[in-house]
Amino acid sequence: MLWSALSLSLGYNATLVTLGSSLLGAAAGMAGTFLYLSNKALISDAISHATLPGLGLAFLMARGFGWDERQLAILLTGSAASAALGLYFVTLLTQKTRLTQDTAIGCVLSVFFAFGVVLLTIIQTVPGGRKAGLESFLLGSTAGMLYSDALLILILSLFTTLLLLVFLRPIKLITFDASYGETLGFSSRRVEILVLFVALAVTVLGMKIVGLILIVALLIIPAVSARFWSEKVDVIFLISAGFGMISGYIGSTISAISPSLPTGPIIVLCSFGVFLTSFIFAPQRGILAVALNHHRFQKTVHLTQGLLLVAQGQSIYEPKTHRLLRRLGYVRADGVATEVGNSMAAKTLLNERRWSHWNKLVRDSDQFDDQTVFSLMDIEKKLTQDQINMIDQGLVQKQQGQV
Repeated sequence: MLWSALSLSLGYNATLVTLGSSLLGAAAGMAGTFLYLSNKALISDAISHATLPGLGLAFLMARGFGWDERQLAILLTGSAASAALGLYFVTLLTQKTRLTQDTAIGCVLSVFFAFGVVLLTIIQTVPGGRKAGLESFLLGSTAGMLYSDALLILILSLFTTLLLLVFLRPIKLITFDASYGETLGFSSRRVEILVLFVALAVTVLGMKIVGLILIVALLIIPAVSARFWSEKVDVIFLISAGFGMISGYIGSTISAISPSLPTGPIIVLCSFGVFLTSFIFAPQRGILAVALNHHRFQKTVHLTQGLLLVAQGQSIYEPKTHRLLRRLGYVRADGVATEVGNSMAAKTLLNERRWSHWNKLVRDSDQFDDQTVFSLMDIEKKLTQDQINMIDQGLVQKQQGQV
């Protein structure tokens, strides 16, 4: 059953839901990347909670006009309008008052969500309201999703993904350097509105699959996870899209074979699994890599300090340093340096003096402001041969001047 779901063999409707969830995850990962990098992650929470009153009002208005009140397009339109209104109030409070953005978000989020809960309570008293299934928009549910609903989510998710890809360059420029981006003719305000519009669209589309409460997780977690793997924006952007797509794909397949389980929490848990994997195993920022680098650094410190003591003819009293030098064959059990150890000690002392002289030469340029760290590095791997020759000449002149 699981393999049939993963291989998209459960029928057209399940296939569309899986593809729609995957594209939704990709779009959420891409939009969330720039929300995260521009420190606007919290605003996605305000957008998601602001959709609830629009959902209730759209249902009541459709019922009043005699339309099909469960039509997904109608409900999503109402949710989008409500979310846009909430986003407008956040911007208005931030710009026109002394409230900070997080304070404005807190106000809008709580008021809109409370109004939405009141509307949902009223809907429960309307004939047929209990059968509307609006509560599924809170945590997400693909059970009972119509073919047209799945197709609508698929098409709109694809549209938001293409929209981000088309405007990727101006979005990157404005996110990191708005002034430079405006000199190239890009409006920072329009670009910010575009990013927020995509975030709003992803939030509204994700209501049926992930739910309005948890859609913020799909916007932020993939971006945070991707940040562990790279320093480059383009790479983070692509990885975040991939993580979001994987989360949506796996979560929707699990939901397809277990319709009694809520879809949104499953997708979020899959996204958290990706985050946990990144947090532990990422090659540069993962905790294993950090622990390994710290171990290597401590080993280098002990090795350097021990060799400097050998070069200066002093005894090594630190047991850990002595064990390390002995294991490498630099000293014997009695602490006397071997021939190889004396050679390495002389090289380490020269390396220390070279770095000390280099730091004095470039102190005003702030190129190297931590002598301790750079004295642990092999100078041949950091500087050119011409620079090393210049340092050596300076050391010779300094020694001759002292003599």
